[in-house]
Amino acid sequence: MNHDDLRHWSKHAADWAHGYHRDLRLQPVRAPLVPGAISRQLPPGPPDQAEPMERIWEDFERIVPPGMTHWQHPRFFAYFPANAAPASMLAEQLANAMAAQGMIWQTSPAVTEVEQVMVQWLRQAIGLPEGFVGTIHDSATTATLSAVLTMREVALDYAGNTGGLSGAPRLRIYASAQTHSSVDKAVRVAGIGQDNLVKIRADDSLSMDPVALAAAIAGDIAAGFMPAGVVLCAGGTSVGAFDRIGDCIAAAHAHGLPVHVDAAWAGSAMICPEFRSLWAGIEAADSIVFNPHKWLGAQFDCAVQFLRDPAPQIRALGLRPSYLQTAGREEVVNFNEWTVPLGRRFRALKLWFVLRAYGLDGLRERIRNHVTWAGEVCEALRALPGVHIVTQPRLSLFTFALASDAETEALLNRINDDGRIYLTQTLHLGRYVIRVQVGQFDCTREDVMMIEEVVKDLM
Repeated sequence: MNHDDLRHWSKHAADWAHGYHRDLRLQPVRAPLVPGAISRQLPPGPPDQAEPMERIWEDFERIVPPGMTHWQHPRFFAYFPANAAPASMLAEQLANAMAAQGMIWQTSPAVTEVEQVMVQWLRQAIGLPEGFVGTIHDSATTATLSAVLTMREVALDYAGNTGGLSGAPRLRIYASAQTHSSVDKAVRVAGIGQDNLVKIRADDSLSMDPVALAAAIAGDIAAGFMPAGVVLCAGGTSVGAFDRIGDCIAAAHAHGLPVHVDAAWAGSAMICPEFRSLWAGIEAADSIVFNPHKWLGAQFDCAVQFLRDPAPQIRALGLRPSYLQTAGREEVVNFNEWTVPLGRRFRALKLWFVLRAYGLDGLRERIRNHVTWAGEVCEALRALPGVHIVTQPRLSLFTFALASDAETEALLNRINDDGRIYLTQTLHLGRYVIRVQVGQFDCTREDVMMIEEVVKDLM
């Protein structure tokens, strides 16, 4: 395949993509398959001879779309969305065509400088004060790992990177039970250890208790441990919980501890000023992450980390060997020094396209609609006999259940086998519940109200 062939097949792919999205409502949201159904359709080994693109394309159409869970389906109400607005798809085509490796400024100046500007656009959009800077990661997991690695190094006066953790004080990281499992993964990968992730009790609103946080920190200091940092939750994955951000930051800072706030899903909603009370006090955070790929239409992967002061993270993660220096340009930003990977994609391009193609007003309207429609379908489900709303809507996320865990699980299986909508489950206070999360970029009120119709049909 050469570039002339690429031109032809790119047009063919664009036509296919148009039809795919046009007819997506006609497809089951989740593929009705069993493990191994796709792999059995593939040859056991690679071909020795080149194959014509016509045959490759035929196999693609036959095997791949029927085996997909359709994340862009307007009735996808599971997990959180991984939206891909048309403007974002177009930008990704251009980024893929240029195929830049933006590890340092000189390898592609536009990659670095557009990223710097997009971070500032988003800072303004979600209401953070001037002074915050940041970078784009692949996912919030990597951003949280970067924050935890920085906490580790600051606590050890940057001796961990050189001397290792053997013989070092026992570090402690604090978080609530509502934080994402990526926090658990971060403490493991950072060498701090799962046993040193201290989960702080939550109050009746599922928010971290700042008094309990302060007591846990003081107790660890008295026991000879070394507190290193706090991770707060703004819109938890399970049921949408929010910690008391301002109060918990104050408790952490009173002990000199940095705070990272995981707002991976809910951060996008902060482009709407009326929702910012949910993370009141956020301006005092040291690190914040949110994923535009979850609710703003910039397709996966795109996670933005804001930093009050990037210097500690650059010192913890940065390396600049001679072959990565830019002669005569020592003042330039090299974003590989802010992150774990050396290689970097041109993720900022899709942000630039999305923010301009829809505008903040257009994106706000979508988020406000999703929140409103989630509230409406919640009330419709509440009116069904036998349905219990377990957690009330937090933004566009709520949960419900039937009388027993077994009945609830059986209902969820029937819903997802039916295919008209897709929902997922979680455990809340030991109870099996069904999550409803409205956020797909192209969903309509009719799509959302389909949830009540399907539940009523299948109960």
